Amino acid sequence: MKNVNRGLPSIDGKGLMMGKPAYTDDLAEPNSLIIKVLRSPHPFAKIKKIDTKIASEVNGVECVLTYKDFSRIPVTRAGQGYPEPSPHDKFVLDNYVRHIGDEVAIVAAVDLITAQKAIKLIEVEYEVLEPILDFEDAYNNKIIIHDEPEIHEMFPIGFEPKKNIAAAYDMHVGNVDETLKNCDVVLETSFYSQAQAHVMMEPHTANARIDCYGRLVIYSSTQTPYHVRRIISQALDYPLSKIRVIKPRVGGGFGGKQCIHGEFFVSAVTLRTGKPSKLVYTRKEVFESSFSRHPMRFDVKLGATKDGILKGIDVNVLSDTGAYGEHALTVFMVAGAKVLPLYNKVDSVRFGGKVVYTNHTPAGAFRGYGAIQGNYALESAIDMMCEKLVIDPITFREKNMIKEGETSPIFKIMGEGTEGIEMSVESCKLEYCVKRGRELINWKEKYPFVKGKSSKVRGVGMAIAMQGSGIPYIDMASAMIKLNDDGFYNLIIGATDIGQGSDTILAQIAAEVLETDLDKMIVYSSDTDLAPFDCGAYASSTTYVSGNAVVKAAKNMRKMLIKEGARSLGVKEEEIIFDGKLFQTEDEKKSITLSDLSNHLFYSEDQQQLVATNSYVGTKSPPPFMAGYVEVEVDTETGVVKVLDYIAVVDCGTTINPLLALGQVEGALAQGIGMTLYEEVLYNQRGGLISNNLMTYRIPTRKEITNMNVEFADSYEESGPYGAKSVGEIGIDTPPAAICNAIYNAVGVRIQSLPVTAENVLMGILKNKEKRNEKQ
Repeated sequence: MKNVNRGLPSIDGKGLMMGKPAYTDDLAEPNSLIIKVLRSPHPFAKIKKIDTKIASEVNGVECVLTYKDFSRIPVTRAGQGYPEPSPHDKFVLDNYVRHIGDEVAIVAAVDLITAQKAIKLIEVEYEVLEPILDFEDAYNNKIIIHDEPEIHEMFPIGFEPKKNIAAAYDMHVGNVDETLKNCDVVLETSFYSQAQAHVMMEPHTANARIDCYGRLVIYSSTQTPYHVRRIISQALDYPLSKIRVIKPRVGGGFGGKQCIHGEFFVSAVTLRTGKPSKLVYTRKEVFESSFSRHPMRFDVKLGATKDGILKGIDVNVLSDTGAYGEHALTVFMVAGAKVLPLYNKVDSVRFGGKVVYTNHTPAGAFRGYGAIQGNYALESAIDMMCEKLVIDPITFREKNMIKEGETSPIFKIMGEGTEGIEMSVESCKLEYCVKRGRELINWKEKYPFVKGKSSKVRGVGMAIAMQGSGIPYIDMASAMIKLNDDGFYNLIIGATDIGQGSDTILAQIAAEVLETDLDKMIVYSSDTDLAPFDCGAYASSTTYVSGNAVVKAAKNMRKMLIKEGARSLGVKEEEIIFDGKLFQTEDEKKSITLSDLSNHLFYSEDQQQLVATNSYVGTKSPPPFMAGYVEVEVDTETGVVKVLDYIAVVDCGTTINPLLALGQVEGALAQGIGMTLYEEVLYNQRGGLISNNLMTYRIPTRKEITNMNVEFADSYEESGPYGAKSVGEIGIDTPPAAICNAIYNAVGVRIQSLPVTAENVLMGILKNKEKRNEKQ
């Protein structure tokens, strides 16, 4: 292949490295009003009185807006398919604030200093209410976080706000209780995963203007421009036809920009004043006032026979959605849907629980999207079961895990976003991934541990994982290809490049179908006026869903070209051979170049514009798979854990661009390692976020992550574009369980609440010593 499965550089990489203006704030109007937001100092309060008179009179202030200036229209900020599976529980501004950092009022002024001055002059009288700061206390609490009569669900998702439930779900296959009762060995335990901040390099930012047609134009650092347009229209009761959303380059999203952020406020200010406006979040606002990963508690029961056959899985989950319910149900479901099928040979399985409101920073979409939390719990529990059975954890997994050509009832029952999806796994190289990873980590020599120098002990651990490739029967992508004179093309797509390189890989796919060079495929993307619809960058959908749309559009274009080439040469279409540059008859007697043909079509013969378009909606979500292996070093005197080596063997089908795929897996691994060992979300007693800046919220750097080894299995997914599946999320899932398993193998300390801290490891080591001393 000429373009596919080649590690070509990103088509925008050089320009971005040279500092070309490309990001949202780069493209704001130079005279934009500066917006600042007054945010709540309380985790839960009612605004009894708000006085903006003095602030409004400050010279240079254009407007001050409060809840009184907006209709009470509840929406969800979640950028998802419509109708959204998230509760409509958020108003642009409300007379209640539900977390520290929630919006109270917005100021628009001619410059930053004036806006900041005016913010301080707004007088607010609060009725401070008792908050819920522990998600295990939220269900059926006498304190009700959402008591608004207008809020609602779009369809049944288990929404019971009077009980502080944002969503709930339960399912089962077989009789779990009976299965567990008949098992030789039963394990029952619990795990806690924490919130996590996205820490994308570019903060949330948006700007707006009114164009010469009187339409609202929004530039936003978003993952979902079409969903932004719809939600803004709903929230502001403004015609959809009068809104245009443009997504420039995005400096990282990781799910954090799959929700509405500043777009509400720039739109409201620009519509109110008629002037351009912009809002750029501070880093503190990104931490406190955007979104995080859902903290979860998993109560897990496993049952197995004494010869190592897993028979039953029972998982009950409690999830903390924070102050609002964005992505509450779907993240919760993915914690089961993208984990439980790994062990498809069980007799019975049960999964269920609740997503509850608290007065913490709202949770939302985050790379891994529930699967990383679920994987941590199940893969840790699997190792604990192996210890009970006295069986090697790899042997146990090889005996019980899903294999190529097999299916799982979970696919049908818990199809992400819809039920009833029959899907067998046609491409699954998980067996190879497990075997190859074992070789690369040198498992036989290192398992379970190797004593190092002085107080250091090295241990190895592993975990397996799966993800998905888009949301079948729900999310759609489209593509358009236009032929230009001289024979180059425009690829026009709604797909959203957020730094992962999707513009590049989709151009590679189109160029491969049309047998042209990559520099002949000029990409325009993510403009709701000019590009065809695409659901956006989430659910690991772009390569598979948008890629399939591009293949279909490119094939349409190829048919058009052959038809026009045959017409120009006066022969039948079946007599034409087209190699991307030259149309030639089989006998080689007649030919015309693509450049000449396109010039004829534009200027002289049978003049017409060739444009091909097509769409794709998946009917399945082929999972990528991965085996993750890690070697850690634990200092038994301090409890400090270091990751010495991480091995990732990934089955993502064909890698359209191996260089970009490698970057995706390595970046995801770094985030997974960060969640496991470094990233701790800390609140004070009154609900204030302590870790609200990069001095107090620690993320791993190149010094901490010293060695990664990523390999891609030879795999081909028949339904994917050139055999590709997704790769964007699969890398993040295994580090929590694999690292915790390695720590246990090294020093016998089982970490069941993330993140792993030196203190917790050391306390575990000391407790183990006490137990040994007591026995002696």
